[in-house]
Amino acid sequence: MAVCVIPARGGSKRIPRKNVALFHGRPMIGWSIAAARASGLFSRIVVSTDDPQIAEVACAEGAEVPFLRPATLADDFTPTLPVIAHAVTKLALPPDTALCCLYATAPLVRAEDLVAGHALLGDAGYVIAITSFPFPIQRALRRAADGAVQMMQPEHMLTRSQDLEEAWHDAGQFYWARAATWAAGAAVFGPGAKGLPLPRHRVQDIDTPEDWARAEALFAAMKG
Repeated sequence: MAVCVIPARGGSKRIPRKNVALFHGRPMIGWSIAAARASGLFSRIVVSTDDPQIAEVACAEGAEVPFLRPATLADDFTPTLPVIAHAVTKLALPPDTALCCLYATAPLVRAEDLVAGHALLGDAGYVIAITSFPFPIQRALRRAADGAVQMMQPEHMLTRSQDLEEAWHDAGQFYWARAATWAAGAAVFGPGAKGLPLPRHRVQDIDTPEDWARAEALFAAMKG
């Protein structure tokens, strides 16, 4: 069985307490925990947090919090990799354990997406949930302070959209890798990484109140 680790620190600034704020009537982190449980993949669903309230909510939602994350791994500049590496060490996981890092603010994630990511892992370095850009990035514009705009790649001014390469970005939902890969701190987008495509209507970063409102609208449409 695989292990799920959900990083959830308490110090969110742009949306205070967003990991436990109510999203469609449930603490935000509860949706990620529910998807992990519904997948049937995990022998353990662990929340890595520095915050006692988040720990309490996580346990009530069916996860476990066997340790509290140190403050040195819970500031505004702490990346995800060392947080998961810390969890691997604290849980004493065998090197070949399949570990999914699932974000606490991913209410649009589905259990079947987690299952598909696990199936794709094999000998890949990482499996990353990705989605496509809705507009050709080759047509991106640069805007100066005075409002003037110009194309970043003017050579594509007249290139037909269908002739431009499709571009993808991190969906910000989950990542699969072996425990040894996490522990080594290997770059997520390094050699051997694979992408699991998700439809754009099921992807939304939640960093601002506007993001939150859009995610709620997408969630309501999905459930409707």
